[in-house]
Amino acid sequence: MKNIQYIVSIILFAAVTSCNLDEFPVDTASNQAIFGSANGLELYSNSFYNILPGTDVGVFQGDDVSDLVARNGVDNYLAVNALSPITSSGWSWSDLRNINYFIENAEKSSVIEKNHYIGMARFFRALFYFDKVKRFGDVPWIDQTIEITDSVTLYGSRDDRFMVMDKVLEDLDFAIENITLTSDASSTRITKHVARAYKTRIALFEASYRKYHAEYGMQGTADAWYQEVVNTANEITGFTLHQGALGDRSYREIFITKTPFADETILAVALDASLQVFSSANRRFISPTFGNRPSLTRNFVNTYLKLDGTPFTNNPEYKTTPFVEEVKNRDLRLKQTVRLGDYHRTENGVPVVAPPNFNQTFTGYQPIKWSYDERFPYDDESRNDNAHIIMRYAEVLLNKAEALAELGTMTPGQWTETIGALRARAGITGSTLTTLPSVADPYMANYYKGKFTDPVLLEVFRERAVELVFEGLRPDDLRRWHIGELFEDSPMNGMYVPGLGEYDLNSDGKMDVLFYQGTKPVSTNPAIAFVDVSPSSAAGRLQLSNGTSGEVIFNPGVRQWMEKKYLYPIPESDLIRNPALGQNPGWE
Repeated sequence: MKNIQYIVSIILFAAVTSCNLDEFPVDTASNQAIFGSANGLELYSNSFYNILPGTDVGVFQGDDVSDLVARNGVDNYLAVNALSPITSSGWSWSDLRNINYFIENAEKSSVIEKNHYIGMARFFRALFYFDKVKRFGDVPWIDQTIEITDSVTLYGSRDDRFMVMDKVLEDLDFAIENITLTSDASSTRITKHVARAYKTRIALFEASYRKYHAEYGMQGTADAWYQEVVNTANEITGFTLHQGALGDRSYREIFITKTPFADETILAVALDASLQVFSSANRRFISPTFGNRPSLTRNFVNTYLKLDGTPFTNNPEYKTTPFVEEVKNRDLRLKQTVRLGDYHRTENGVPVVAPPNFNQTFTGYQPIKWSYDERFPYDDESRNDNAHIIMRYAEVLLNKAEALAELGTMTPGQWTETIGALRARAGITGSTLTTLPSVADPYMANYYKGKFTDPVLLEVFRERAVELVFEGLRPDDLRRWHIGELFEDSPMNGMYVPGLGEYDLNSDGKMDVLFYQGTKPVSTNPAIAFVDVSPSSAAGRLQLSNGTSGEVIFNPGVRQWMEKKYLYPIPESDLIRNPALGQNPGWE
């Protein structure tokens, strides 16, 4: 894919070079070469793939700014007074101009297959606008190439976000109707099912945003969007949940394979060492000095069910259960997401025991979901070439399940085909696979601040977080559910420590970590991690919740949430250029 984009970028250079909203693409001698043949249309449309998430940081880092993850430092989104019109960004329109220029010219083309490529362009325009609406709310809807003399459009006001989202839905429907490719063995091309899968994601966001952001008064329109999710999910065929050859590792296999598993993967970017296209997954999850060092929080880990399908938090002793005991007989995705007892890595191919390493993790729940087990060269260099998974069938099932729960129409059969199927793959047994829950789990209700009480919906939320963690969707979930306070309030807590001293975290008879206060102890164990939990209020320090015992608590620094942060401010420089845009509420 990348080499195709390099070729097309040369062809398009003369046609699409604009940087500001008051510039526009112009016809060149290459116009006929591009729009006069199916090959030209395909080459041009390949340039739109650059809109997909980049692979270096990747979707795997998106959840670092959420309630599920303890991380190094505080992102500017949550840091006190860090986000403002001066520091805001993202008001860029070059991708849209590229798309509109293509659509406008492709519509004039005599190529028989042109609607397929126009459908591709409108799919990417939908993605472009979805991201802009999520970030800024009201945005100008522009569906044509802007002439430099068009001052009305260039310096006009923003359009209502709900009207824009109706246009997004129209673009998605056109794409689904006209894209002719129905399947792709590589899982890297845009097909009808890719467009359908994205429609379920986008429609679910819009449905819940309308329902839970009551300030807009659009609650009455939410159900129609939920129904779009259900109807579209039902049209997606040919996919299933991956059942790998590694048995209880089938879930993790999806994220550490170089070639996407086409049974479940709907869209991915295949990385390529020969083209120097990599990600930095290992370094960001494992290196003690590179990236955010993300670690799962204990509050979230508590939501993983036991293998018999009952909540772990039903145990009255769950708050004081040590790490070695709490991870036993749990949802198999836990051991495929973080390091547990029998986890091994390799160094130059030689297996090594790898318990949670407190030189690299803040909470003890150290991720492995996207990382290779081999240390060299991946931990020290950004050389990961495992496929970058962007959309998979599991998310479609979760989108459908949430929409059905919100509509109140979930049947036992639909539960079994969605939530039950995901849990069955995770090794969970019992009635939870086929029976709709009738009583809300008090732990889950409390986790979500009492805002959600429906037992079915709460279980869908449980499953969504467990299945999709580190896939970049959690921040949008919190925003669409209007529960942004979790960004600020969720504790960055880790494993329970009964008292100061040494602990064996994987039951191999060797001590892995030593918690101490005051003077650093002497140890003859070169592999042990020393963790100073001396009383301190400084950012970046670890504490124990009860002083010399309790949960590990990480202090990343002060996090701040405010209602206005559901939308980013319009960047000051763009507002100066066009005062008619107006500023978002609270950022004036």
